[in-house]
Amino acid sequence: MNYARPSSHSPEAPLTGIPGLLQNWRVDVLSGFLVFLIALPLCLGIAMASGFPPQAGIITAIVGGVLVSRINGSYVTIMGPAAGLIVVILDSVQELGAGDAMAGYRYTLAAVFFAGIIQILMGVMKAGKMSAFFPSSAVHGMLAAIGIIIMAKQIHVMIGVKPEAQTLFQTIGAIPASFRDMNPEVAVIGFLGIGILAVWTFVSNRRLKMIPAPLVVVVVGMALAQYFDLNDEHIYLFLPNAEFMPHHEYTIGPKFLVSLPQNFLAGFAFPDFARVGERLFWQQVFAIALVGSLESLLSAAAVDKLDPYKRASDLNRDIAAVGVGNTICGLIGGLPMIAEIVRSSANINNGARTGWANFFHGLFLLVFVALFPNVIHEIPLASLAALLVFTGYRLASPHEFRKTLEIGWDQLGVFLITIIGVLATDLLIGVAIGVVAEFLFHFWRSINWRDVLGVSRSVEERAPGVFHVEVKGAAFFANYLALKSDLSRIPQGKCVVFDLSQASSIDHTVMENLHHYCEDYRGKGGLAEIRGLDQLVATSNHPLAPRKRSA
Repeated sequence: MNYARPSSHSPEAPLTGIPGLLQNWRVDVLSGFLVFLIALPLCLGIAMASGFPPQAGIITAIVGGVLVSRINGSYVTIMGPAAGLIVVILDSVQELGAGDAMAGYRYTLAAVFFAGIIQILMGVMKAGKMSAFFPSSAVHGMLAAIGIIIMAKQIHVMIGVKPEAQTLFQTIGAIPASFRDMNPEVAVIGFLGIGILAVWTFVSNRRLKMIPAPLVVVVVGMALAQYFDLNDEHIYLFLPNAEFMPHHEYTIGPKFLVSLPQNFLAGFAFPDFARVGERLFWQQVFAIALVGSLESLLSAAAVDKLDPYKRASDLNRDIAAVGVGNTICGLIGGLPMIAEIVRSSANINNGARTGWANFFHGLFLLVFVALFPNVIHEIPLASLAALLVFTGYRLASPHEFRKTLEIGWDQLGVFLITIIGVLATDLLIGVAIGVVAEFLFHFWRSINWRDVLGVSRSVEERAPGVFHVEVKGAAFFANYLALKSDLSRIPQGKCVVFDLSQASSIDHTVMENLHHYCEDYRGKGGLAEIRGLDQLVATSNHPLAPRKRSA
């Protein structure tokens, strides 16, 4: 048998717990500090974009670092607020508050509390594998839609304009008018921030790369805020002799800076459970729980692939720990948290070895906010908006569309249908529309329609240490969980052969999951390969494209 060779063995994993702290505290403290520099502006920006007070994001990162890092099931992930939850939280604040921002904030805290309870139950019931149920293109479509919504809302903040728009499409439609009426000094800060972030992606010098781009954006923004005297409200003239300008007088002042309580304890808030008996309230609860859990599980799995020690997170324990963190955040005024991919990958690149790096990042945030709130007040909102616009662009960049098209037209169809569904309705309905679209494409691909809802599988040890996994029928996202459960029982360090020669059709989600399984299995010293794909016809040249048996 010609098995694919495993990758080289990963280095010996560091200790955990107190022994891990004693062994690795130097590198983990350094990484925690560098991640703190990234997290501070992002936490502030995400909180404000979500309709929460700025300190809410920092509260979440502190809870995620200081508490959740001690009980979660991962090793180098950073827990905290994420841009992917902005849309669902802002929607909750607006829907539950019905025009009263503070009431919506407190009602949403109650929703975050109950979402945390649901996540704890999900962890106890071992629902960590649920991410495999959702088709990949629908998930990526959801994230791209979130990116579009973030950009549509934050572009106005970045250029110092507040549009008179009530709906998302009105907000998008108001962008040209906002550019026409932009506040020039605020826009300079915002556009310069975008420019720094764009240029920083091309920086190759390792020492310079150690300086977080968000920190550079914030420092430059603070310097310009001082130059433009944003602390004092005043009127200034811009190009007074230019006839093409709609007007020349603009107002600048503290309203364009972050507002934070002088006393750290004054930033805490408590939930209002008055709407617990309403259907709308529970819609928000389940939206927060589902979207947050899905993003957290996907991020934790992605971080495991970046871990140089090839450690596997306990996703059930991880989602339960996130639930504990969210119940606490809901009670004290914080945003919901997830395992955050950008800060986690920076944590790994900084040399972090254990969860203590997450702990120190939260501790640095706690000390900084408690001792230096005045510094945070000097940060321009335009700088934070620039960070979010850039984040939104990365979620919905042309590269994401092109990458999906390479897999196949049907996957691009699911991707676009999900985006349109989310933009036209909301996250939950939009994702549901994407799942239905993927099911219909799978139904169309299947030769034997009776196989659409069923897949026959067997796992046998045909020789000592050699496991043969045979799949018959139609394998797609909705029935992959059963196969995933069987695969989890195969011991590490053996030989695994997938035989797909008898499958009638295989969708992209299953192809992607089997590919990742083989990569992970080889990374841990085992052997794995997929056979029988030559019996199926792919919808494109992409190695993970959907396949079906030729007629």
